Parts: sequence; C-alpha cells; structure tokens
Amino acid sequence: MESFGLLGIILVIALGVFSQWLSWKIQWPSIVIMSIAGLVIGPALGLLNPEQDLGSLYSPIISLAVAVILFEGSTTLDIREVRSISKSVFRVVTVGAFLAWILGSLAAHYIAGLSLEVAFIIGGLFIVTGPTVIIPLLRQSKLKPRVSALLKWEGIIVDPAGPLLALFAYEVIKVLVSDTLGMMELGKFLLASLLAIVIGYIFAKVLSWMANKGLFPEYLKSPITLSLVFICFGISEVIMHETGMLAVTVMGLVLAREKKRVSALGNISHFIENVSVILTSTIFILLTASLTRETIAEVFSIQIIGFVIVMLFVVRPLSIWISTIGTELTNREKTLIGWIAPRGIVALTVSGYFATILMDDGYREAGLLTTLTFALVFITVCAHGFTLAPLAKKLKLASESEPGVLIVGASSFSIALAYKLKELGNPVLISDTSSGKLKLIRKKGIETYSGQILDEHSQFEIDLTPYEFILVLSDDPNYNALVTQSFLPEFGYNKTFTIATERMDEEKDGGFPTTVKAHMLFDEEHVFTELNKKINTTYSIESKQANDNYEKIEEAQVGGYPLCVRKKDGSIAFKTLKDSPSVDKEDIIIYLEEVK
Repeated sequence: MESFGLLGIILVIALGVFSQWLSWKIQWPSIVIMSIAGLVIGPALGLLNPEQDLGSLYSPIISLAVAVILFEGSTTLDIREVRSISKSVFRVVTVGAFLAWILGSLAAHYIAGLSLEVAFIIGGLFIVTGPTVIIPLLRQSKLKPRVSALLKWEGIIVDPAGPLLALFAYEVIKVLVSDTLGMMELGKFLLASLLAIVIGYIFAKVLSWMANKGLFPEYLKSPITLSLVFICFGISEVIMHETGMLAVTVMGLVLAREKKRVSALGNISHFIENVSVILTSTIFILLTASLTRETIAEVFSIQIIGFVIVMLFVVRPLSIWISTIGTELTNREKTLIGWIAPRGIVALTVSGYFATILMDDGYREAGLLTTLTFALVFITVCAHGFTLAPLAKKLKLASESEPGVLIVGASSFSIALAYKLKELGNPVLISDTSSGKLKLIRKKGIETYSGQILDEHSQFEIDLTPYEFILVLSDDPNYNALVTQSFLPEFGYNKTFTIATERMDEEKDGGFPTTVKAHMLFDEEHVFTELNKKINTTYSIESKQANDNYEKIEEAQVGGYPLCVRKKDGSIAFKTLKDSPSVDKEDIIIYLEEVK
C-alpha cells in the first residue's frame, strides 16, 4: 500500500480522466485509450502494480466502483425508451443471453481448452456487454434511437445477470461433482438472489420516501444516495458474494421509476453520472496496470485468438439472429446488433474472482481465465469501438445529416434563422409551447415540437440525435436560463447558447458575468427585442461564401451584422459576447442585413 502512495493514486486518476478527454478529442473508444495507459504504466514500464500495491483493498475498491457504475446506468433507463422494441429487448436479454452462454461455453471448452465445468462457469460471465463500454460508444456513434435503446438496455440488464449466471453455474457444478453437497447449496444461491432483489427495492423506496418527505437537505441528497448504494451493495455481498450487483441494479431501476413522481430525486443523476465517469476511467486503468507481462504474452496464443474470433463472428451473431426471429427488428438492425458486443470492467473483475476460487477448487486451467478475459475485452472493444460508427453509417442506422440545431422559442428571428440554416443543409427543429406558431413553420419543411421542452416526456418524444447545438431564444430570461442549464449536460458547454432579452446598461447593471458571456449570442446591441424588431421590419438573414481567411467574423465585412459561420464540414460556429469565430476561405457567413 505504501509503494502505491499518493503519487500513484494521483497518476491513476489523472490518467483516467485524461484518457476520457483524449478519446473525446480524437473520437476513439475511451476504453482503448484507458487500456493503453494502464498497460504503459503497469506491465510496460513497471511504474505501478495496483493489485499488489493495494493488497486486500484492491478487490473492494473495484467492486464498489462497479456497483456505482451499474447503479448509474440503471437509473437512466426508462421503459418508454423501448416501447417500440420491448419484444426485442426481452428476447435479447433472455433467449439471446442463454444462447450466448451455451455457445460461448462450448467455444471456451473446444477452442480455448478449458474443462467443461470451468467453461460453463466463465461462459455465463462472457454474455455481459457492460454499460461502462457500450454507453460511451453509443454517445460517439449517434445511432438511431431504436438500435441505441436496445444496446443500452442489454448492457444494463445483462451486466449483473452475467456474474449471477456464472455464480449459478458454479453452484450447480459444485452440487454435480461433489458427493457431500446437495440441492441445499443451490437453494441458498437462489434465495440470496431473491433477497438481493428485495433489498434493492427496499433501499430505493426508502430513499424515495426520504426525499419526498424532505428528511435531508438538498446539499446532502447526492452523498446520501451514494452512501445508500454502498450499503445496499454491502448487505447483499455479505449474504452472498456477487449478488450486490443485482441489488444495486434493482435499486437503480426502481429509482428511475420513482423519479417520475418524486421531483426531489431529479438532480441526483448528474452527480452520480460524474462520479461514474471518474470511477470508470480510474478502475479500468487499475485493472490493466495490474496485468503481468506473462498474461499479455498469453493473449497471442492460437487458442485464445481462435476463441475470440469465434465469439465475435459466430456466438454473438447467432445468438442475436436466433433470439430476434419474429421481432420488429429489420435485418440491418440485427446485423449491427449482432456485431456489437464489447465486454468491459465487470467481465474483467469478476473473472479474477472466479479464477481464484476455481484454482482453489483444483481446476488448474482456471489460471487462464484472466488472460482469456483480457483478450476478449480488449479485442472486442477495439473491433467494435472502431467499426460501430462506420458500420452504422453503411447500414443507414446512424444520423448522416450535417450537425443540426435545436431552437427553443418560435419568434420572428428564430424562425428566419431556422429557414436559413435549413436552406444551407443543417437540420433544424423549433420547439415552442404554442402549436399555433408552429403550423406555418411545419409547412415550410422545418421540424417542430409542440410542448414544454423541460417536461421529462419530451426526451422520449424528441430524437435529439441529429442536433449538436441548442439555441434558447425565448423572450423570458428566466426560462432561457433554466433551459440552458437543463440541457448543458446533453449538448455541452460550447454548444449551448441563449440570448439576452433586452439591452443591459454596463454602468447601471454591471454587464453580463464572464461565465455567461460564452453562452450569450451576438452582442449587447443585438438582443431579443432588437433582432425581432429588425426581422419584422426591413431586415432579413442572408448568407455569403467567404473569399479569404479571417481571424474574426467581423473582418469579413459582409455588409451586415454577422451571426455565425457555417464551416466547410457543415459545423456551425456562433458569435457570442465572449468569442468571435474565425472564418476560412469557402466558409459560409450568415448575417443580418437590411433590405434596400
């Protein structure tokens, strides 16, 4: 523990977060960057060996992190996401998972060389496609909602089911091969699993009741939630090892339903999500840094490579195609889902647990499990991470349009801006609570949403996949601020903008805070009232191609007031109070000009 020390902890956390940022920057699967970082500081350079350095704390740290990740993933699920594919989801997580278990176990026995007992135990674990891997891939690839929802639900539901299936197989095999153990042991396992479900349900209900009654202050809501997740996990683990994952998943699923009727639970998700991102990156680096050079060398053996190939090209496609016969999925959707099954943290951590107990039981070939699992995790993550987006585009299951703009508020100016962006090829959706304002807009071919954008059900009625930017352009400054803050996590800091509703006197009002200026469009003169007055009189929004490079949009001198730049790649750079976008030759400048 002392050799790990403060610098070791700082290095792991910093590398984990940097890996996430770098993967976002270069659009690589984050788990690939994290694996490389872990391998470099661990077996390659020998700077750290977390498993050895942390000693007895290593496994509990990993387990608690996985518990939080599973809880966070399950709280994001809503049954309304899968109404159109409920049959497919049910089939994939039941029939599909069972087929993947049987076929994967046979592959582990006949190709990887494991005994039938060990193969069927570890085969249960290999059905997982964990949320720690699949959700970041879905964010990057921008799949269409139906495929994305199915892959996400499969990852969340099967993730705790995999270890439980492996544990179930272990208990059954112990009964079958032992002369002293009977069905009592198997009954204990089933009872423990049932208790885990009950415990998760009770903890979720207790948290919901406490929040609804106001029994803790707002600033303690997230810490209390996190503490209850740990306690729920710990109680189930004490009853039986590996049932804690089931308990926290049930707790998250119940809370996801409770959030619809208990508004006090609404903002817990963001905190847990942020914690989950840090834990995901940190834990994966801990795992890969703990691998030995001998383990990595074994990955390149013929039987392990052969096993992974069969898992990729035979087991996964067969289990998906057979299980989804007669469902609403198209052949293209089945092809994509049948290819995508990256394994992640849960598979790697739990395989280490089973390797230990199976070797203690006399199964010497169980020492190969860590190598086998790492090979499956790393190769599937690379193969699926780098091919998901291209294959989705090839199969027409990803958004192929230019970066779109979601505009909140149907005013004269926002409608004119939407027309121009639509004319240039960028998808636009205008949201407003007044259906009357949207009728004319729909006739012009612009997508609209009639309703309150802040309502929870709006996220299931609007497909946000095509839209990279959100412009909040209503005449109510408080509403603008609320919508902006609500959608910041979804769109990001640099793609969420609003507008001042009226001019602000620098001397009297002090001007806009620096932090607000990055989100505030245009300048102090061109506020909501002025822009709409101009559009309603003698002004229009025009566009012009730049014939040179300019450091700032104002230098282009287009004959009017510049609003934004449409880059050659289709992306849009808006002028704000803080920043003025640069212009490259052949970019298109969109500006406000008086009609003469």
